[in-house]
Amino acid sequence: MRSSSLPETGFLRLWQILGNTKTDPPTPPLLPISKSTWWVRVKSGEYPQPVKLGPRITAWRVEDIRSLIARDTQAE
Repeated sequence: MRSSSLPETGFLRLWQILGNTKTDPPTPPLLPISKSTWWVRVKSGEYPQPVKLGPRITAWRVEDIRSLIARDTQAE
């Protein structure tokens, strides 16, 4: 799933952002970073804050992830 194929609105789980090699077919990462790096950057405020959809469900708004990808692409 590339940023161009993301829905206009909705939510993404962490595995959809960072990829998952265990799914069939494997999910490619939108951002090629580790899970621990992701959480460090979320905590520092560099990355968007998650939304709790349930007691065990954490997700991020698609709009926030689109903005993050666009910002990271411009920085390169």
